[in-house]
Amino acid sequence: MSDAGPPTTAMAETWYRWEGEALVIELRVLPRASRDEFGRVQDGRRRLRVTSPPVEGKANAHIGKLLAKAFGVPRSRVILLSGVTGRDKRFRIEAPRALPPDLEIER
Repeated sequence: MSDAGPPTTAMAETWYRWEGEALVIELRVLPRASRDEFGRVQDGRRRLRVTSPPVEGKANAHIGKLLAKAFGVPRSRVILLSGVTGRDKRFRIEAPRALPPDLEIER
């Protein structure tokens, strides 16, 4: 556990956690959607619909750009930790400058 303490809501505990200044998020990616958008939390993961197809790393690159923009960081600060070829992915966002209000992330 980090010194920042655990998130305060049960939903928050299931799909993200703080590791010092870094935010680690769990996603369930749904490729080839009609638009890019975050969805509800299900089974401990935030659903993310993306327009990109899941071929040759295109979806992962697209997700990285999307997360960088949403959290106000350069693309280089968004790291795919696991799930390169699967739909379930874990990302680390180094020192996010913004927390999208619709995602209900608490510090």
